[in-house]
Amino acid sequence: MSPPPAAGDQVAAPLDELAPPWDELAQVVATAVAEDLPLGDPTGAAVGPVAAEASLVARQAGTIAGLVAVQIVLDEVSRRLGTGPAQATLFAHDGARVGASEALGTLAGPADTLLAAERTVLNVVTHMSGVATLTAAAVDAVAGTGAVIRDTRKTLPGLRAVEKYAVRCGGGSNHRMSLSDAILVKDNHIAALGGVRGALEAARRQSRRASADGASVLPVEVEVDDLAQLDEALEAGADLVLVDNLSLEDTVEAVRRARRYGADVEASGGLGLGTIRAVAACGVRYLAIGALTHSAPALDVGLDWRL
Repeated sequence: MSPPPAAGDQVAAPLDELAPPWDELAQVVATAVAEDLPLGDPTGAAVGPVAAEASLVARQAGTIAGLVAVQIVLDEVSRRLGTGPAQATLFAHDGARVGASEALGTLAGPADTLLAAERTVLNVVTHMSGVATLTAAAVDAVAGTGAVIRDTRKTLPGLRAVEKYAVRCGGGSNHRMSLSDAILVKDNHIAALGGVRGALEAARRQSRRASADGASVLPVEVEVDDLAQLDEALEAGADLVLVDNLSLEDTVEAVRRARRYGADVEASGGLGLGTIRAVAACGVRYLAIGALTHSAPALDVGLDWRL
């Protein structure tokens, strides 16, 4: 990955742990700025390059993500429009929990640059912070159970790395970044191969073939819809079983049976903030929640001009 942008006076954040996807962020910003400024910004140009300053403010409490992209946006807008450079001085960092009305940073530079960058800055920060905030709420809901909140591949095209980074900012964990990363045998794979055992055996063969060095193998996970399929998967040697839409009673039983085989259980299906603690308390290792990325509401963040 490329190193973080040098421009701007940004407060140090725990970036090593969160690992921002710098290249993907730059691509997303370039696309966003290009669609917002195909022929420039005539309204901002009317204001001109007078010196200006604006405060980035959280209008509601939440967990922040996307501040690492603010300077990237300012630099891209300046480059595209040929306007003067602007700098972001950040008071918070990605992963921080902030209160309503808390200032996140200051943007300073030519007014035409700041005005043209405003919407892209807010689109990125509000969306990513929304994902981080929903993830943090889920992490809080299962605190003390030992269960790990994980995301899915239910992401917007072109935003996967960015949204999964926001999940990490909220304290969650990433599952597969792509289909290439691991093998997850789901219901349609099982149907295509005539059963759990056949699907698992085929997956293991493919895992060995997909291994880059011929020695290590890709992780293999199997999704099951009931306890009968669970038994079949465990007897076939599954190490991780994804139980989909099982009742609490069946989830408890699934964990009990899996432990006899030394296997872990991941739960998915209909997991909301009001239900996940009860599911986590069943003893599952992971909770897979697609809503973290596909249904997170934006966190309200605004840019207040300082006169």
